[in-house]
Amino acid sequence: MTDPTPATAPAPALAPASALTPAPVPAPVRVDAPDPAATDDAPRCPYGYDRLPSPVPLYGPAYKSDPYPLYRRMREAGPVHRVEFPSGIHAWLVTGYRAAHATLNDPRLGKNHALGNENWRRLASIMPEPQHSRLQVHLLHQDPPKHTSMRRLVLDAFAPRRVEALRPRLRELADALVDELPETGGADLVTGFAAHYPFRVLAEVIGLPPELADRFDRDWGKVVQPVGPQDPGRPAYEARLRGLQTYIADVVTRKRADCREPGWTESADLLGRLVAAHDAGELSRAELDSMVFQLLVAGQEPVTNQITTMLITLLRHPEQLDRLRAGLDEPGLLARAVEELLRHDAAFELTTWRFFARDSDLFGTTVPAGDSVIVSLCAANRDDSQFPGADLLDLDRSPNAHLAFGHGIHYCPGAALARAELQIAIGTLLTRLPGLRPAEAPGDGLADLAWIPAVLARGVNRLPVAYDRRH
Repeated sequence: MTDPTPATAPAPALAPASALTPAPVPAPVRVDAPDPAATDDAPRCPYGYDRLPSPVPLYGPAYKSDPYPLYRRMREAGPVHRVEFPSGIHAWLVTGYRAAHATLNDPRLGKNHALGNENWRRLASIMPEPQHSRLQVHLLHQDPPKHTSMRRLVLDAFAPRRVEALRPRLRELADALVDELPETGGADLVTGFAAHYPFRVLAEVIGLPPELADRFDRDWGKVVQPVGPQDPGRPAYEARLRGLQTYIADVVTRKRADCREPGWTESADLLGRLVAAHDAGELSRAELDSMVFQLLVAGQEPVTNQITTMLITLLRHPEQLDRLRAGLDEPGLLARAVEELLRHDAAFELTTWRFFARDSDLFGTTVPAGDSVIVSLCAANRDDSQFPGADLLDLDRSPNAHLAFGHGIHYCPGAALARAELQIAIGTLLTRLPGLRPAEAPGDGLADLAWIPAVLARGVNRLPVAYDRRH
C-alpha cells in the first residue's frame, strides 16, 4: 500500500514554507487579543473560558479526553498560538492544515535539541545526563545531513514491498493474541491485545531474537515521559533508564555476534545492519544506541495507542462499526477506514520540538530563536478547509491526505508497517469478536475512560469491551 502523503509530495495549494505571510493561511490574530469568534451568543468553551488565554494550557482531563473543541477555536483565531505544557514550558503551536503542512516542510526549523534555548532545556524535563547524550541522538532529533544518512539505514526494513510480504505473518501474530482472550464475555483490549501486538510485530521486522524480545519490559517505554528532578517518581524513572541501557547493550552484543554467523544478510536484520554500520564507522556508539532505543520505544507505543483510539472511535460510532464489519470483504474499505480513523483521532497528537536558529517569522508571528515550535497533527486533521465535515467520521472519505504520520523529511519511516498493523489489528478484532461493544459493567463505559496524560500522545491504558463468543 502506498502512502497517500509521501514525504516528497508537493504541498497542496500552499505558499512556500519560507514565505513570511503565506497567502492561503488565515490572517493571524494576536493570541492575547479578544477572540473575534467569541460573541455573547457563542457557546462556552468546554475548558472553562470563553476567550483564548495566552498562553493556552494544553493539559488537564477535559483537554486530554477531547481536545478538538479547543483546536477548532484556535484554528478560527489564527495559525500560531502561544501554549503551555504541564511542565510549565511555553511553546508555539501551529494548528491549521495548510500552516501545519508548510511548517513540517520548513527548512528553517531544526530538530536538534542543541538549538533549544536555556529556558526550554530547563523546563522540558528531557532525560538527565549521561542518558540524554547516549539515547537522544536518534533520527527524530537530527537535521540534515546527519538525518539523511541515518534515515537511509532504516528505510529498506520498512519498505512497502517488504511489509506486504510480511502480512501473513502479521495476521498469525494477531490471531495468536486473540486466541488468548476469553471465549465469551469480554476483555480489556489494551492488556489483552494492543499492548502486545505492535511489539511482537516489531521484533519480527527488526530482527530482535525471541529470548531478547521476551526480556523487554514494557515499562521501559515510559522513559519517553521524563520525570522532573523533584518528582517522587524520579528514582524509579532513573532505574528504568539504566535497565533500558543495559538491555540495549545486550542487544548490540548479540547482534554483533549474529553478524559474524555464516549466511548472515543485512537485508533481513535491521538491528544487525545498524551494528554493522557502527562497526564500519558510519554511526557513533551513542547514535547506534539511540537508534535502537527509538526502534524499541517509538516503534511500538504509538501503534498501541492508535489501535485503542481507533477502537474507541468505532465503538462511539456503532453504525460505522457495523458497516465496516459487514464490508470487510469489500475491496479497499478496510484500508480507507484505517486512513479515516487515523485522520479522525491520531494517537501521535503533537509533533516533537522544532526550533529556529534565529528570530523568525512564522505566519505573521515572530518566534524567538530557541523557542520550541510544535505542530498539532490532530488539529490539522480536523480542519474543515481541507476535510469537509472534518468532525464527522466518514469511512469512505477520499481523498484523505491526513498528517497523522507527519510530512516532510521527518515523515514516519515506519508508516507502511503501521498501516498494515492497524488494518490487520482492526480487521482481526472485528472478525473474531462478534458483537464487539463497550463493556457493560459500571465504571467501564466509554465515558469513564482515563486518557493517558502524555504530552504528545493520545491513548488509554484500559479499554474494557464485551463481545459474543470468540471465533
